[in-house]
Amino acid sequence: MPNYFTTIRSDVPAPVRATRGAAGWDLRAAVDARVEPQDWTLVPTGYGVRVPAGYVGLVCPRSGLAVHHGLTVLNSPGVIDPDYEGELQVILANHSAYPVDIGEGDRIAQLLIVPSLDAGAPATGVRRGIAGFGSTGR
Repeated sequence: MPNYFTTIRSDVPAPVRATRGAAGWDLRAAVDARVEPQDWTLVPTGYGVRVPAGYVGLVCPRSGLAVHHGLTVLNSPGVIDPDYEGELQVILANHSAYPVDIGEGDRIAQLLIVPSLDAGAPATGVRRGIAGFGSTGR
């Protein structure tokens, strides 16, 4: 199994698959955070990822956070392209009526790395991750 992850913050546990049959890697919060009701916040994970060419990383919600706390990944699934070079971050949205506290090290999302079709579209020449999270969408 290749190691897809690069350390950005050394005090955060590396992403792991919870079980042998798990489709994705658990992503953990690198910092404490609070998500207010009907709001969202960007939570860093402390890791970068090297997605191989021909694949895409999908940041997906955790069902337990959704059912127990009303939290989901706002842009679900978040797309991580092979040329993204920044820290993995997760946009958590709180659909509940109560604030939700996230502790450093809490599992906040899962990352799947799956094959992607390359339609042969021309590239823009923008380097991903240089201007930060979400920079090509501006």
